[in-house]
Amino acid sequence: MRMLTLRQLSYFLALAETRHFGRAAARVHVTQPALSMQIREMEAGLGVPLIERGRTIQLTPAGREVARRAARVLADVIEIQAMARRQALGGRLNIGIIPTVAPYLLPDLLPRLPLQLRLREAQTDRLLAGLEDGTLDAIVVATAVGASDLVKVPLFRDHFLLAGSAARLEALGSVEALRPVALDPEDLLLLDEGHCLADQALEVCGLERRGTRLDLGASSLSTLAGLVGQGVGFTFLPEIAVPTERAAHPRVRVVRFADPQPSRDVALIGRAGAAAEPWFTTLAGALKQAADQRLAQVR
Repeated sequence: MRMLTLRQLSYFLALAETRHFGRAAARVHVTQPALSMQIREMEAGLGVPLIERGRTIQLTPAGREVARRAARVLADVIEIQAMARRQALGGRLNIGIIPTVAPYLLPDLLPRLPLQLRLREAQTDRLLAGLEDGTLDAIVVATAVGASDLVKVPLFRDHFLLAGSAARLEALGSVEALRPVALDPEDLLLLDEGHCLADQALEVCGLERRGTRLDLGASSLSTLAGLVGQGVGFTFLPEIAVPTERAAHPRVRVVRFADPQPSRDVALIGRAGAAAEPWFTTLAGALKQAADQRLAQVR
């Protein structure tokens, strides 16, 4: 029996998850014939068929077991590589965090954290890719992640507040029963595409991006806060950002929406192997404490 390679296991796992040779090949960045050849070599080496070829790809009983074990082996390999990288960096952890959280939590977090961190600020899809390939040890994001090999620790619920100039907000009249769907989409300023906060804001308003008048491609909440403070439309500010942005832009005013208030849930995400290490619990606790103190200033 020939020894299986990690490359073969990764190819087969991609096929098992996509059930399509073309999509599996694209996922692992090889041609379809190359992937098909590796799968056939696996079957020849094991002496059993792993897939049923036809109009659709189905796994055989042996194929299902190989896929289950391959996922575990590859996860262990990623953890071994991550562990070696941390040792080479003197035990530092690579942590990813989305831009609509990083500038508001990190100043309070870093002084009290007994861990050495290397921080990467990026949008959610890039952070998830880094977590998957092992270049990041954990990430802080505000999106649903359903992968079975990831561990999610909820950190805090961050409500969205409506931000604008005093004159703009007064023109709305009574805001006691204000709801996002009542806003004129032409008055909304949003972050650039790819920011999960922008997508969440559109979702709570029941809107599509093309329905907004000013699609500025802004990369930061600070840019939007500066604009709305000058009377240019409205934007959504997460609670965690309010103290910083109001201090930087004194003309910005905020009001709460009526209950149920729109919000996002921010969580710490890690691979199962990394999440079992003590540093993961320490990091989660420090993040929660920093967020609680921050939100207490607003609430």
